[in-house]
Amino acid sequence: MSPGESALYGCTVADGTEPESVLLPGHDVPLGRYTTVRRLLPQRPRRMVGAWCFVDHFGPDDVSGRPGMQVPPHPHTGLQTVTWLAEGEILHRDSLGNVQAIVPGQLNLMTAAHGIAHSEQSPPEHPPGMHGLQLWVALPEEARHGEARFEHHDALPVLRDGDVTVTVVVGEAGPLRSPALVHTPLLGAEVLFSGPPGQHRRHRLPVDPAYETAVLVMSGTAEVAGVALAPGSLLYLGQGRTAVPMETAGPARLFVLGGTPFEEPLVMWWNFVGRSHEEIARARDDWMRGGRFGVVPGGQNPLPAPEMPTVRLKARDRHGRVLS
Repeated sequence: MSPGESALYGCTVADGTEPESVLLPGHDVPLGRYTTVRRLLPQRPRRMVGAWCFVDHFGPDDVSGRPGMQVPPHPHTGLQTVTWLAEGEILHRDSLGNVQAIVPGQLNLMTAAHGIAHSEQSPPEHPPGMHGLQLWVALPEEARHGEARFEHHDALPVLRDGDVTVTVVVGEAGPLRSPALVHTPLLGAEVLFSGPPGQHRRHRLPVDPAYETAVLVMSGTAEVAGVALAPGSLLYLGQGRTAVPMETAGPARLFVLGGTPFEEPLVMWWNFVGRSHEEIARARDDWMRGGRFGVVPGGQNPLPAPEMPTVRLKARDRHGRVLS
C-alpha cells in the first residue's frame, strides 16, 4: 500500500454492527532541522479520534553523535500536548518557567489553553536512540480560554498480563486511570508486548463503547481486530467496541487512542487550534508581536510563524466537513 492510500475493513463488534475502520499509513514531515516525523493525524480519511487531533510518530532513530530533537520556542493555543517516549530524552522548557526532562515511561502534558510557548530539545549528553510520540488533544470550549499549565508524571498506572504491559498514559482503561488532567473522556495507553521472537501473545484492552478508538504500531508488527499492521501505521476502529483485541508473534509496542467523539468545529493551522480564521490570525499576530505567549528560557531564537494563507481558513467538523 502506498503512502496516502487508505483501506477499509469491516470489524464486527459485540452488538453485531460493523464500525468504520480505516488504515492510515501516514506521511513524513520534517520537524526542526534534525528530526523527521510520520504524521498520522489529521488525514483526509480521518481527522480526529475522540479529542485527539494530531499524532506524530518519530523514530526509532540513531542520534548518537547527532543533536537529536532540536525544536526552538514556538506557540500553542486551544490544545494539550502529550509527549511520550520509548527511547531517548527530551528537555521541555516553557514560558511559564518550567524546565523538565522526560525519559521513557514518563509523561509531559502541557495545556496551552489561551496561549503558551515551549521548546523541545535533546540535551547535549543524550541517549543514542530517539523514539516516541507527540500528540495533541483539542480542548473543548469551556477549557480553551483558561490559564496555561504544565504537568510531569513520572509514575503512571500499569497493568501486567504475562508478557504484556499496559501503561495508561492519559484517561482511563478498565480500572486504571491516569493522574493527568483531561477535559473530555479520553484514553491514551501504551501496550508493550515483550518476550522472545516467535512467541504468540494476545491481549484485549477494555475500552468504553462510547469511544472512538484507534491503534498505532510504534515498533514490531501486530494484528489488531483482525487487521495486520506494520510499524508507523494507525488503524481507526470506530465506535461500539468494549475491547480492542491485539495479537503479536514477537516483541511489539502499540499505542491505543480513544475518546468520545469531539463535536465542536475546529480550525487547525500551524501550532494553533481555534474556531475561526480571525482567531487563528489573531494568535499569529500575537506571537509575532510578543506578549501573549511569554518568553521561553534558554536564549534560543523563537520560531517565526509562516504567513497566513491567502484564502480564508474554514472551520471543519470531526469528519472534515466544512462548516464556515
